[in-house]
Amino acid sequence: MRGAARRKTVDIRSDFAEAVLSGLRKTPKCLPSRFFYDARGSELFERITELEEYYPTNAEIALLERHASEIAALAGPNVSLVEFGSGSSRKTDRLIEELALIDSYVPIDISDAALAGAVSRLRRRFPNLRVVPVHGDFNGELTLPKSARTQKKLGFFPGSTIGNFSRSEARVFLQNCRSLLGANCAFVVGVDLKKDPSTLLPAYNDREGMTAAFNLNLLVRINRELGGSFDLDAFAHEAVYNAEEGRIEMHIRSLADQSAEILGEPIFFADGEIIHTENSHKYSVPEFQALARSAGWRPLKVWTGPDELFSMHYLIPA
Repeated sequence: MRGAARRKTVDIRSDFAEAVLSGLRKTPKCLPSRFFYDARGSELFERITELEEYYPTNAEIALLERHASEIAALAGPNVSLVEFGSGSSRKTDRLIEELALIDSYVPIDISDAALAGAVSRLRRRFPNLRVVPVHGDFNGELTLPKSARTQKKLGFFPGSTIGNFSRSEARVFLQNCRSLLGANCAFVVGVDLKKDPSTLLPAYNDREGMTAAFNLNLLVRINRELGGSFDLDAFAHEAVYNAEEGRIEMHIRSLADQSAEILGEPIFFADGEIIHTENSHKYSVPEFQALARSAGWRPLKVWTGPDELFSMHYLIPA
């Protein structure tokens, strides 16, 4: 695997330490959501996607089942499929099956463990497929493998991960993808739709406590990698809907006046103080299409299910 990929070295530890200390010194405190995905976090997220309450995965898979052949027809033959934040690549199989004479598959992920597992699985399932993994943060500087630079590229960004960005960050990300993928490209983006909070909130407050474990795993990771002293029993997961911003907000709430050390530095928490860990913005179809246009893309096609839970957008360069 490693010999086949052009890899950008990512020093996760130092980046992690800097981001954690910087975020916890702020008021209000925050931690970047990209650090959820260590090996344990990736495993927990995969389990979240299988929960009954977590509708986005099933809704998006249903859209792919119905429309993968249409996506493939729009993309045409001999494309390199480039997936941002590929994780387990579970949703990608359907597209790979439909894409005619696919040139290569380029999964990009920050989790080495998730990337290795996905590459191994896909090579077993599609033995003739050229899989060229890239280990890196899709928010950072990326270089595509040489083998994918001259091909027609189809970008793929499923899972409503774009909702984790602020709207200005999402615009910059879409602009960067437009530059990375080149002139001869298209981009398929999964976007969670605005809906009643009675459907939204259970997806982030599941009965089995998987999302709580996923959120609190950030503190477990800090304890393990940065010499942290967080008492996990003194913090709780919290997810709320911010109607004004149109987003779910995930927090870790302190249950007492307390302190924790990170790399020898004490960080103080008041009873009830929150650490903001993630946003998940929801869009109407016109809102996302306007965002895509502002980033240099032209919406060509959009698919939504009969229940209007989720949307999938096919974009081409403007």
